[in-house]
Amino acid sequence: MSTLYVVIGILVLIIGYMVVTMLRLRKAVVHLTQEEFIQGYRKAQLIDVREPKEFEAGHILGARNIPYSQFRQRYKEMRADLPVYLYDQNGGKSARAALFLKKKDYNQLFHLQGGFRQWTGKIKSK
Repeated sequence: MSTLYVVIGILVLIIGYMVVTMLRLRKAVVHLTQEEFIQGYRKAQLIDVREPKEFEAGHILGARNIPYSQFRQRYKEMRADLPVYLYDQNGGKSARAALFLKKKDYNQLFHLQGGFRQWTGKIKSK
């Protein structure tokens, strides 16, 4: 019986953590559909947070690659006074990158829902 309480307690903690993270994410970043993303990314800093091999295989035209694994060291390459449009393969890493940037006083943060996987616009590949 006590094992059941431990399992339930762990599940409650995990669900609570997920809810808090989701609420923080909603405050930090604006989630955009592909159409909304296309309307604004040309006037902003477009950042692909995927790893270099993924970036070279194909990326949104005009994007700059700052891999999530290097994000803490390279985030200063972006200007805090301009909008930042982030994307990755599915949306998870770019959302975490947005939370990190929010802590560093970046305020105009936008995120592509569904990530590059669902992108149907222009791409560039090597």
